[in-house]
Amino acid sequence: MTDVHARAALSQTKTRPRIQYAALPWRDGDDLEILLITSRETGRWVIPKGWPMKGRSPAAAAAAEAREEAGVVGDIVKSPVGSYLYVKFGKRGLGSPCKVKVFPLKVTGQRESWREQTQRTVRWFPAAEAAASVQERQLARLIRKFAKRAAKGPSKAPKRPEQSKETG
Repeated sequence: MTDVHARAALSQTKTRPRIQYAALPWRDGDDLEILLITSRETGRWVIPKGWPMKGRSPAAAAAAEAREEAGVVGDIVKSPVGSYLYVKFGKRGLGSPCKVKVFPLKVTGQRESWREQTQRTVRWFPAAEAAASVQERQLARLIRKFAKRAAKGPSKAPKRPEQSKETG
């Protein structure tokens, strides 16, 4: 679903978009890399995301999704770096507009096994390739902007990290 479709779906409904929280898993290397996963329904490249979780901050919910969907842990920024719109389709084919708030997660490790390991493919991409691999233009723009800003800074470490409760 393209951004145009997401905006059209939003304009046709009087309800607000549902909020989701996502992690933008990244690591240092020769170049900044972004971790993408495949969606369970369509197999397209996405970032780990999910619904708000009772008793958890938005950043902690995003970190939990990254653990469940990609097996990664690390330091997550407490404030989102941006958001994007998309339409989530249910089993009946009905679309629900969603606004996804994105929290950078500096990956420090990956578990040997995790909840959705057999349901998804997990892959590290150079930032430019990650941006080109996602279908949502707003997400692609957000990835490019994050990578550019990270490359400019003296340190790529996130500001105000929230330590992931579970490590390795």
